[in-house]
Amino acid sequence: MSSISILHRACLRLALLPLPPLRARATALRPPPRRRHLHLPSRSSMSSAASRLSHIATATADGGAAGESNEPPPAGSAVAQEDDGLSGDIVYRLPPKEIQDIVDAPPLPVLSFSPNKDKILFLKRRALPPLSDLAKPEEKLAGLRIDANSNTRSRMSFYTGISIHKLLDDGTLGPEKEVHGYTVGARINFVTWSQDGCHISFTVRVDEEDNKSGKLRVWIADVESGEARPLFKSPEIYLNAIFDSFVWVNNSTLLVCTIPVTRGAPPQKPSVPSGPKIQSNETKNVVQVRTFQDLLKDEYDADLFDYYATSQLVLASLDGTVKPIGRPAVYTSIDPSPDDKYLMVSSIHRPYSYIVPCGRFPKKVELWTVDGKFIRELCDLPLAEDIPITMSSVRKGKRSINWRADKPSTLYWVETQDGGDAKVEVSPRDIVYMEHAEPINGEQPEILHKLDLRYAGTSWCDESLALVYESWYKTRKTRTWVLSPDKKDVSPRILFDRSSEDVYSDPGSPMMRRTDMGTYVIAKIKKQDGSTYVLLNGMGATPEGNVPFLDLFDINTGSKERIWESDKEKYYESVVALMSDRTDGELSLDQLKILTSKESKTENTQYYLQTWPEKKQVKITNFPHPYPQLASLFKEMIRYQRKDGVQLTANLYLPPGYDPSKDGPLPCLVWSYPGEFKSKDAAGQVRGSPNEFPGIGATSPLLWLARGFAILSGPTIPIIGEGEEEANDRYVEQLVASAEAAVEEVVKRGVAHPDKIAVGGHSYGAFMTANLLAHASHLFCCGIARSGAYNRTLTPFGFQNEDRTLWEATSTYVEMSPFMSANKIKKPILLIHGEQDNNSGTLTMQSDRFFNALKGHGALSRLVILPFESHGYSARESIMHVLWETDRWLQNYCVNGASKADSDSVADSENKTLSASGGSAALEDPSPQGSSYLPRSLL
Repeated sequence: MSSISILHRACLRLALLPLPPLRARATALRPPPRRRHLHLPSRSSMSSAASRLSHIATATADGGAAGESNEPPPAGSAVAQEDDGLSGDIVYRLPPKEIQDIVDAPPLPVLSFSPNKDKILFLKRRALPPLSDLAKPEEKLAGLRIDANSNTRSRMSFYTGISIHKLLDDGTLGPEKEVHGYTVGARINFVTWSQDGCHISFTVRVDEEDNKSGKLRVWIADVESGEARPLFKSPEIYLNAIFDSFVWVNNSTLLVCTIPVTRGAPPQKPSVPSGPKIQSNETKNVVQVRTFQDLLKDEYDADLFDYYATSQLVLASLDGTVKPIGRPAVYTSIDPSPDDKYLMVSSIHRPYSYIVPCGRFPKKVELWTVDGKFIRELCDLPLAEDIPITMSSVRKGKRSINWRADKPSTLYWVETQDGGDAKVEVSPRDIVYMEHAEPINGEQPEILHKLDLRYAGTSWCDESLALVYESWYKTRKTRTWVLSPDKKDVSPRILFDRSSEDVYSDPGSPMMRRTDMGTYVIAKIKKQDGSTYVLLNGMGATPEGNVPFLDLFDINTGSKERIWESDKEKYYESVVALMSDRTDGELSLDQLKILTSKESKTENTQYYLQTWPEKKQVKITNFPHPYPQLASLFKEMIRYQRKDGVQLTANLYLPPGYDPSKDGPLPCLVWSYPGEFKSKDAAGQVRGSPNEFPGIGATSPLLWLARGFAILSGPTIPIIGEGEEEANDRYVEQLVASAEAAVEEVVKRGVAHPDKIAVGGHSYGAFMTANLLAHASHLFCCGIARSGAYNRTLTPFGFQNEDRTLWEATSTYVEMSPFMSANKIKKPILLIHGEQDNNSGTLTMQSDRFFNALKGHGALSRLVILPFESHGYSARESIMHVLWETDRWLQNYCVNGASKADSDSVADSENKTLSASGGSAALEDPSPQGSSYLPRSLL
């Protein structure tokens, strides 16, 4: 069988780490965590089936189901096919078959490249997990959710199998080799390559009876044979994966976080408390914190946290040798030095807190030899309950302690000079230090650089080149500095000084290569004339859309030469990884090899190897279309203008086979998420490409293309605060103006019926939806709001990017809360929320109270609470029911016309999109999530 047919049959997906996503600024393409090779786990994939009832409350004038599926339910699931949603027999529902088929399509495997880029792992997955997986008992402690039976984070996705392919010189794949030896049906996690690529390590767990999770055991597989075996001979040694898991310290030894073998039974909760719960601030400290969830509640919780989080570090060799090192503690990270001689070990300790999660608990960082001998303490940071809520504020003391990627054992870190408080004016604000692991003769740390903004990372190259990044949120300023870290006679200089919002000026990020030590450094490229460059990989934002590029950039002169650029007409291409990185030192341009992706509006992503100097392309994948029933959908990136002159963009999708002359205007679903900006020019810049393939997730609005809807996906809704003005000071005004412009555009194009336009969003998009129904009811016939926060007085110490408190900006908090305008909402609104939402600010109570407010004013509304679900939804039963609810809502209140509940408020279609947003109060906005819009991966 050919390699291409193998690829076709496997339906793989390429997902790559450690390269972080491109950003709209010249920040570091920072070196990845060491030993974390090129792979990315993906959508949750779990097994078995069961069901629970969803909690549904309804306040509605009429009902009636639409589009129920006649497909039989999966075995063991309590689902119903025909119901108006109002009966007393409440069970999980299935959406129409055309939606089910897309969501239930088999997931594609994940790819993981070996360190030498000569082999690829195919990590196989299952589809959506059953609700029974989410229903397993979990402990909620210190901001974590813990599966007590497996002693790991709860709700982990997993792989079901591993196969290996060689990547041949011609770019094709060799025969598939299955990794074997573990129990059939086992759940696989933490797949990691050894440094030489000869072995892979991973964990195996097998579920026990009564749907209990099994504990994790570490396994090793030989890459040549595919044969796997347990790392530990003793069956009583299990992984503790609450924080870190394990790491290769050399080609034959792993350092593993294990459950202490002497650990007994978990602590029992006292039947009678020893005293009241008391918190005190008699010292009059100013402590302002966001609305964190799953915190410790009492001393019993603290004991339980210690019980599950405490690990014993163990050195385990492939020959079976086992050596415990250090004492049991709550270790949060273990990081070997590049030369494998030292360990940087981080742990947290008491006193714990009841108001902040474990990331702010007292933290100790120590330096050990690789065999566990204590050398020195690097820092012991106190409890950090008092980090200011102002953006760009940080923890006091040493932070971002790391190993220099280009040196065997040199540490670097940063220390704040403003006490961590962004409101304090001081110069410098941060200082970056470095020193050897074991300083000689009392040697003091060396100052690498002083920064006036907030430190944002370092990219290392060699003794003559490093890039240091700093940024400041309030001004959106970002700077890149060029340093010669080991040449004290060379002064630092600014390489780039720009706005992080200005994507058109983004020069790109340096591409990294892997060193012999397993770290990642900036790749230097040498031309035949001897000149040396770095490679800048950029997204290439332009007014016509993104055109990714690869530039040779001269650090000294600033000159650049474009050596690769994406096709602009039909395709969207991007550089995924540097494949010719196996040689230390400079890479020859004539031997350059990169991995690129290529896609179009209708063709799904494929991957290519491209080599220099002839720039030959070899296609290495042949993925089938993930949803062929929508293969001929129409997509267009449209541009239009808000009435204040701000340029806006959106992706307009139309169903396959749509003919405007025959079919006329369609019902339309608008799905978006606001973004915050400091300038109109930046807000109007185009982000994304018109040629990108439309990815459709399990709860994507694009699913309704299969139901004949037009979809306006991600219309930009910039909330702008120029100069000293805060963006939220005119939130509702700008929100409504953006929505008016979007609706006017799709109506003008004739693709959307003016009386059949629905609006929806998730999280901050749900907040947007509720505000639009309250203040722009003339635009939309109904709304769908998922996992939102609607009353900002319940998040009094900031939300999103708002860093003023309720008491500093009372009118802003009150006026922008749709809860306070519940009496104005006259159009049907569907609220959906996970019963166990742990996202900061979006407590399930937000939807409960909002629904009660709506019901108290007779609003046509419906509340669906999903058992066991968090901020995003993952169980198949939950997702299918969300889709059923959404489809029912759209059929009843969008397809079948405007709501009777507010017929008087529906404006004449000719005037519908022309109403002045000034007609509603200029409420102030909820801080949106930076300048990012709904990413393609979340559609």
